[in-house]
This record gives sequence, C-alpha cells and structure tokens, in this order.
Amino acid sequence: MSNSDAGYDHAVDVVVVGSGGGLGGAVTAAASGLETLLIEKQPLLGGSTAMSGGVLWLPNNPLMQADDVPDSLEQALAYFDSVVGDAGPASSPQRRVAYVTEGAAMVRFLQNLGMRFERCEGYSDYYAGVAGVRGGSARGRSLEPAVTDGRQLGPWFDKLMPGMTMGLGIVVMTREASRLQMVKRRSKAMRTAARVGVRTAAGRLRRQTRLANGGALIAQTLKTALAAGASIWTNTGLVDLITEDGRVVGVVADRDGHTIRIRARHAVLLSSGGFGRNPEMRKRYSRQPNDGTWTSANPGDTGEAIEAAMRLGAAVDFMDEALWIPASIQPGGRPSMHNGERCKPGSIIVDRAGRRYFNEAVSYMEAGRQMYAHNVDGESIPSWLVMDARHRSRYLFAFRPNTPQEWLASGYMKKADTLDELARACGIDPAGLATTVTRFNTFARRGTDPDFHRGEGAHEKYQGDYGNKPNASLAPVEKAPFYAVELYPGDVGTSGGLLCDEHARVLDTNHDPIRGLYAAGNCTASVMGRTYLGAGASIGNSFVFSYIGMKHAAQAASADRADT
Repeated sequence: MSNSDAGYDHAVDVVVVGSGGGLGGAVTAAASGLETLLIEKQPLLGGSTAMSGGVLWLPNNPLMQADDVPDSLEQALAYFDSVVGDAGPASSPQRRVAYVTEGAAMVRFLQNLGMRFERCEGYSDYYAGVAGVRGGSARGRSLEPAVTDGRQLGPWFDKLMPGMTMGLGIVVMTREASRLQMVKRRSKAMRTAARVGVRTAAGRLRRQTRLANGGALIAQTLKTALAAGASIWTNTGLVDLITEDGRVVGVVADRDGHTIRIRARHAVLLSSGGFGRNPEMRKRYSRQPNDGTWTSANPGDTGEAIEAAMRLGAAVDFMDEALWIPASIQPGGRPSMHNGERCKPGSIIVDRAGRRYFNEAVSYMEAGRQMYAHNVDGESIPSWLVMDARHRSRYLFAFRPNTPQEWLASGYMKKADTLDELARACGIDPAGLATTVTRFNTFARRGTDPDFHRGEGAHEKYQGDYGNKPNASLAPVEKAPFYAVELYPGDVGTSGGLLCDEHARVLDTNHDPIRGLYAAGNCTASVMGRTYLGAGASIGNSFVFSYIGMKHAAQAASADRADT
C-alpha cells in the first residue's frame, strides 16, 4: 500500500458505483489495466437495466454497418437536432458526437471481448417518419443482447436481479414483444410465438438457464467484467465522496452495515441510476403529482449518488424529467406499463372530460410528458385507456390473452355494454366521451387522424397491427362490450441529474470538471435532453458514457504514470 492509500480500508485505481451500465465501465477500466472495484448497494446485480428490455440505441453501429443499413454521424446528428433541439450543455454538440462515435466503438470493444448482440430490425427510431423530423431510421438503430445461458456465470448467477420476462417462463427477445401482442390475431405473430416456444424448450432440454432482455445484457457484461479482472461487491452502498485538494479520491461506503473508506487512485464513476424510488426527491424535483408510487424503477433507485455529488458543488439539469411510460396500477399496487396496447387499433386515451388530447401511439416518454402537460386542474392524471371488444379479443393486455375475473371484480378494469355506462363507471363525462368517440370513429374508418396524426410515424406503425388497413394504429371504438383502465404517468426511473462533459466528467456549477469524478446514465442529465430517441436510449446513454469515462480515466492514468 502506498502512502496515499494510508487511512483507507481498501484501495484500488477505480471505484464504480452501480451495476447497470456501470458494469460496462468496469469492463472498460479493468480491460485497460486499472485495478477496478464495482460496488452495488443491493444484494443483487443489474439494477433497472437487468429489469429492462436490455436494448441499446446506438446510431451507425457495427451491426448496422454489417447489414448495410444506411446511417452516418451526419444523419444521427440531424436526428438529434430536429428532435432534441437546443437542450443546453447536457446535450451539447460535443456530447452528441461523442455518443454516436464512441457508441459504435464501444460495441466493437465489447464484441472483441466476447459479448454478443443482435440487431432489432424494424424497431424504428421513435420519431422516424414524423413530420419535420430529419435523420430518423425506420429500420432502427437498436441492438439487444443475444440469448445467454445464465449458468455460465456459475455462482454469480444467483446474484442477478430478475429480468422482465423471467416470470413469464419464456425466452422472448425484446424486439418480439410487439408482435407477440397480436398472437391471437396474426399468422406472423403465431410464428413468432412458435419460435419463442422452441427457443424456450430447447434451453430446457439442454439444461440451460436461458436469459434474454436486460438479464442477458447484465449476465454477459458481468461475465466480461469478471474475466477482465474487476472485483464486485454487493451489499455495499455509497455514503459519500472523499476529496483531497478539490479532487475526488475515494468513497465512503456502507458494506454489510459497516462504514468503510475506499481509495480510488484515479477515478470514481457514478452509474447508479436516478431517484425514482426516493419519495422526498420526487416531491422536490419531479413534476407533480408524483411521489414515486407509479414507478417501475428498481428498489435501489434512490438518488444517493446525485446528492453526494451535489454536496461537492456539482451542477444538475432536467431534474423534473423521468423515463415516462403510461402505466395502470394492478390489484396489489404493482404498476403495469402499457406500450403496445396504446398503439393498437380500437383504443383511445381520454381525460376525465372524455377528450383525447394527444397521439396515443407516440413513444412512452413523450406520452408521459403529454399527460403532465395536459394536467390542468387534474384533468389527465389519471387518464383512461378505453378499448372496444375487438381490441380486447385481438391483442394481449399486460401480456394476458384473456381478462382475468380479478381485474373486473377489483375494479381495476371497467367493463360495460355501452360507452355511456362505461363513462359513468369511470367518472368520465359521458357526453364528452360520446362526442370524442363519434369524431374519432369517423376518421378512424378512413385511416386518418387529423387531430393528432396517430399512425403516421414509423414507430407507430411498428407498434400497431400491420394487418390493419389502411392505418396500423387506427380502428373505430365501436364494438361492445367496452373496457377501460386508469392510466398514470408511470416511469422506469428518473432521467435528470449531474451535468457532464463529452468525457463523462462531472461538472460543477461553473461548468468546470470536478477532478476524478465521472458519471453516466440516469444519475446524469441525458444527452437526449428531454426526449427518448429510440428503443434503448437510456441504457445506451448509461453504457456509452461509462465506457467514455473509463477510457478517459485510463488515458489520464497512463499520462500520470509517464510523468512520474
């Protein structure tokens, strides 16, 4: 132990806080020759990333290039410009260029270390095809991890946070989810279901523990980090940051109930998520009403890293934003996120006056933003997702093929023979709903939505019903019985936080780097600004800037060694 390590319980070159995208940072640091320790406050690894679809939105990535999918830095920057616009320093031109160029480099780096990805063909950018938007890709820029055998992790497998499809008992890729919702309706969906069934059965026959989605991403990254020599401690939470002469040189942590000091000779990387599960921070910063009740973020998403950096004078931005996704609250209090259901024909979303107020099929983050924007005098929180009998008979809802009696008995899902009865059961103005549905149905029969342009964007077509003509997202709401559930602006975590530069260095309120401190992911102000550009934008943000930050730290460490 060097003299500078004296007074510490443990010393390494780099401390990474958080085991989602932070695992990618740990891989980068360890593979660069830095002694790396990753700490995770929960007993299980992966955080919200493990619970997610595991998709990364990465323009002009190597898999796109291999498949001759047209893209370029210029196209990606045009897309940023037309969708994100001027969102301030968090989405500076330098950070955008770094995200696009280094994101592609990161994929090649991880592939060379044995990680496997697949393209999400057709999973279009969320604003592609929308009027006035330039540079979007209808074929999509998203990647997801290949199916992974969790047994390859050995004893570490038991340390994984359960993934989004584990409870379903099937191994389904994220890009297959929208089509599976139509399994009762379309032959292509049935073929997709058959493929999922074969994949699941084959894994069982081979005695594999097959993982997809975020579970596969975390499993692969964890295996790669361990192989690169990174150390990983669970049950070890950040308490505070340690500074010397204005530089971050370590962390105070709580490990299994004991306070310890960990030296970080070269860098601390914060990649620990936001504050989705912190009611006090939600009330202080989030759009209201919101105390975290509707979030699907992991239990450890409580904001300590942001607060620790703010105590050092770190700048923050977008603290009122989250990765919104409309959700209903099922019996028992669990949020159920609704993406494809909103986009399928035969449904609308209305406020308590019975009025439509936005394009129901827009991206989930945009939908949540619209719910808050319209919530004057509590008109749209909650809103109601109204469906007719065709919608309920043709498409899965919360991945259930039929309507459980418990949903109806508990009042979670309302059912009525007429729209008037449904409106009264929901507390919606009956006359307002009748007027809205009459107008909507007139246009839906023509396949147009002059009010909100539903079904015009590439993503809306992807999430709709491809066999429904002439508009994949539009059909009249007219066949009884009718159904409705309350919708809230749920989220999968907050998306505001520490302001960083293009090297992932945390900036102070003068916009100068805080030496030794890097950050990435949901504890930072996103390079996407207040938007979500495509599937996997948040995980991409976390992985790419963790990679960028640890590359920069490794280069700085090499320069320091050369100077001495």
